[in-house]
Order: sequence, then structure tokens, then C-alpha cells
Amino acid sequence: MQTRTLGDTGLVLTELSFGGAGIGNLYRPIPREDAIATLETAWDGGIRYFDTAPFYGHGLSERRMGDFLQTKARGDFVLSTKVGRLLQASPGGPPTDTGYIEALPFTIHYDYSYEGILRSHQDSLARLGLPSVDILYVHDLERGSFASDEDYQRHLETFVTSGIHALQDLKSEGKIAAFGLGVNEVAACTNAMARVRLDCLLMAGRYSLLDRGATGRLMDMCQTSGTMMIVGGVFNSGILATGAKPGATFNYTEASPDIMDRVRRMEAVAQDHGVPLAQAALHFPLRNRLVTSVLTGTAKPSSLQRNLDLFANPLPDALWPALDELVLPAI
Repeated sequence: MQTRTLGDTGLVLTELSFGGAGIGNLYRPIPREDAIATLETAWDGGIRYFDTAPFYGHGLSERRMGDFLQTKARGDFVLSTKVGRLLQASPGGPPTDTGYIEALPFTIHYDYSYEGILRSHQDSLARLGLPSVDILYVHDLERGSFASDEDYQRHLETFVTSGIHALQDLKSEGKIAAFGLGVNEVAACTNAMARVRLDCLLMAGRYSLLDRGATGRLMDMCQTSGTMMIVGGVFNSGILATGAKPGATFNYTEASPDIMDRVRRMEAVAQDHGVPLAQAALHFPLRNRLVTSVLTGTAKPSSLQRNLDLFANPLPDALWPALDELVLPAI
């Protein structure tokens, strides 16, 4: 597994990394032994960068990932988790509308303040059972996470005037090596980066074969500031892995006729070059030197092994120009 350095942070990440939402019971319950088996598959395949979050299963993903990584030497892996949501014990059980099935009995409270971020960091260490994490991402600080634009603006203001100082202090004290945002929306990144410097972005779904929303202004800002990018959601929630099959999903909803048509043509291009479209989707982001790693998330060892096998094979340079012509128009 090849590696890349995360800007000037000193961290070295494997080009393929593991995302922990699935092992937190995203959309379906996952037995603990299956979660651990998936993590073992990642490790055996050479992955050494792991990402999780308090939100994933309301602490369940952090607990499972920590149980696994406690068996490894701390210097042998890079670990990130997220801040911005605090877990609060709930005798009535967790909310049922977050997508996490049989989550742990905690409710979610947004807190992007200095004190909230410090507490979130400490709580995560306790759930992980580890002495440190390497990267903290500010989680879901974007318009779509909140009931109104006013709520979003209020939380953004709290972060850029208060919470950012907690991340800076943790880094200066050597308790973390890097910090950034973990979001789905390009505007969330540009809004924050206009006011504070970030080491990195974990961007889901906006820099894929199909959706290049992160290009343009955001990439220009990253280039200027030295902010690196970790790319998740490279299959755009399914269609770039399954192909344009009936019921295929794009960004968690059924794909539109236009999306289906573009993906069918992408499949044809890939087939002409003798490669699966999913393989191209995994490799695409790393053509950009601002991208340090591609994050893949699953809770099935067989699915992860398939991605590892696809990722291990190189792609012909001639593949990319025809695929580049089929991307969605910039918004």
C-alpha cells in the first residue's frame, strides 16, 4: 500500500483508508465479530489510516475500532475521529432517525465551542481506549445538518471564534497532529476556510468521477493554504460501484435519468479499457496531489476485500479523458 504525506503535519497516510460508519450499524445491525473481521481485512490489506466519529452508532464505531486498534502498536497507524457532537446518556434509548440501527443509548447535542471540542476529544479517547488520536475533524458543520440557515450560521460563528482555538491548542500541545472539517458540502469548507486555516478536509461525495463539486474555488483555496483533502463517498452512495442498474442510488436517493445515462456511458468507457467502473472511481481522486487518501467504508470483509483488489491494479492513462467529459455540470 503506497502512502502520502498529509501536508506539513508529518502524518503519513495510506492511499486507501478505512471509514468507520458501517461498523457503527449504519442502516443495518452488524455483529461485533463481523465488524472486527472487517477491520482485520483492512489491516491485512495494508490499510493503516482509520477514521471514525462519535456519531457513528452513537459511540459504537469508536468502541469497536478502539477494541481492534488496541491490539496494534500505536505508532503503526493513523487515527482520526470527529468533534462537534457530544453524546448524552438517554435512558429512553437513542433517536431512531439517524440511520444507525441498534445504536448505543445516547442522544446527540451539537457543540462547536472551545469547551465542547475539548470534551468531545476526551470522551472519544475514553470510548476508543487509546491514549491519542492523530486528526480531529469538525463534523457536519454545514447547512444541511441544521433546521435553518440561522442555526448553521450560529454554529459556524461559534466554531470560528471559539472552537478553532481548542483545536489549535490541542495541536500546539502535541495531543493531535492535524485538524480540519469532515463534511459533504463544498460551501461548508469555503465558508470556514475564508476565516480559519485548516490542515485538511474530509470531503464526502464532492470529488468523484461523477461529481466534481470540490474543484474550482475550493481546490484553489486548498492550494493556497496548503490544506490537504481526504476523499470519501467515491461511489456517490452506490451508483459508481453498482453501475446504472434499476434502483441505483446517487447521493442516497434514486438516481435521476440524467445520472443513469451518464453512468451508463462511463461504464462503456471503462469496459472499452478493460476495467470495472468501481476501480476507476477508487483511483480517480488520487490523480490530484492535493488528495492524500481515499476513504472507503463498509462493514463486510468481502466488500472491503473487493475494493482492496480493485485498488491494487493500475489503470491506463487513456481512460481518464473520456470519463472527464461525462461529469455533472458545475453548480
